[in-house]
Amino acid sequence: MENILDIIESIANEKGLNPDRVQEAIKTSFIQTAKRIINPTFAFEADIDDRTKQVRLRQIITVVADDAPELEGEEAGAYMGITAALEIDDEAEIGDQLQMEHDIESYGRSAFATLHREIEFHIQRLVENELYDKYKSKINQIVSGRVTRVDNDQNTTIEIDEIRAVLPMKSRIKGEKFKVGDVVSAIVRRVHVDKSNGISMELSRTAPKFLEELLALEVPEIKDGIVVIEKCARIPGERAKIALYTNRPQIDPIGATVGVRGVRINAVSEELCGENIDCVEYSSSPELFISRAMSPAIISAVVVTENEGEEKKAVVTLPSDQKSKAIGKSGINIRLASMLTGYTIELNEVGGTAQMGEKAQEEKKEGLSSLEALFGN
Repeated sequence: MENILDIIESIANEKGLNPDRVQEAIKTSFIQTAKRIINPTFAFEADIDDRTKQVRLRQIITVVADDAPELEGEEAGAYMGITAALEIDDEAEIGDQLQMEHDIESYGRSAFATLHREIEFHIQRLVENELYDKYKSKINQIVSGRVTRVDNDQNTTIEIDEIRAVLPMKSRIKGEKFKVGDVVSAIVRRVHVDKSNGISMELSRTAPKFLEELLALEVPEIKDGIVVIEKCARIPGERAKIALYTNRPQIDPIGATVGVRGVRINAVSEELCGENIDCVEYSSSPELFISRAMSPAIISAVVVTENEGEEKKAVVTLPSDQKSKAIGKSGINIRLASMLTGYTIELNEVGGTAQMGEKAQEEKKEGLSSLEALFGN
């Protein structure tokens, strides 16, 4: 095969590949072809002559003793007894490697066709590996594409640049329906390659990370790392809670995330089919963090237990008229608070009711201030 370097350069430019990796793929193709048409047990090497621009294919034969066990094994073709080696090279010694050159084209049209298939195969694998490396770096990042197919199980196929990704039904927000032509954004959950189907990518719109990435797009302070999302919990399409903090006293993490008149948080909520998003300020004190996570309920006290090897629990004491708020519709508020904090939460209802209006707000602030003074932020 003449002008192999020109062929390599052409393939690299057409496929957007590294020429050095294409060159390695070509050499591997020659070696595999030689094993198929000559002998699969032989050892071959291939290199490219820069002067002639041709591939030099050599069979490597290791010289061993005449009674060596290698001469009887499955790879006997890669070895030669010292007696036979001396007939080829009178200076041969045990351990030397003799080289025998082969010309693929001399084996006929079938050999050339085999070589062509091998080159196609290895170049395709190289393209897929390049795509795999490219999209593996996008895991937990948002990508957008156009819907090309929705199957009977409502799994959605989306075209993302050079590949097609799948958004499974389980990873779609409840109530979402897509049709061919829709533009959909989702987060890359996993990327994998197999020999039969090539490269594939799985997307998700229900993962908490999707909410975090959407917030980073809408809130510059989060994107720049000024405000940090410490934790996130979601019941997709219904409600979510995010815990925020900042090391800059002049920045209000919740205010920055919500935006003027809620413009930032509402934009994210709209993308998530109206999912309500509660923002709470993170605290390293479990008691204070749990109290904040139970919002909008007003909490009287929190007692946590963290025995090693046991489930982390928190007993939340609250007035009787706050119990429904703490639990939320269908238990959604207490579930999210538990998911956000990592504690199993038990409610301890006490008699009396929380005061309403300005007095309730003052008591809530006083209660939180007391917790902050006791445990710190």
